[in-house]
Amino acid sequence: MTDHAYEEANADLLKFDEIYFSALNGAVIEEYQDDSPYPSVLVFGQTFGGDPVHSVWAYNQKKRWAVLITVYRPDPNRWINCKMRKK
Repeated sequence: MTDHAYEEANADLLKFDEIYFSALNGAVIEEYQDDSPYPSVLVFGQTFGGDPVHSVWAYNQKKRWAVLITVYRPDPNRWINCKMRKK
């Protein structure tokens, strides 16, 4: 978990177990293959109570580990059903 992700989680009152649960049971809605230093994905999931959560994870395929880059509660003014960006 990056410092940024930690700060964003605290700002949105998200606990790590909720974030992990939302990612584990969620779905990748965007892929960023050109991100550096590792490709990353945006995952849409839900907390234990069903609240929507977005989390961005980078994955180091060679070493087989992931890092949480950021996490937040999606703004309904910017997302359609929390899964598609509004244009």
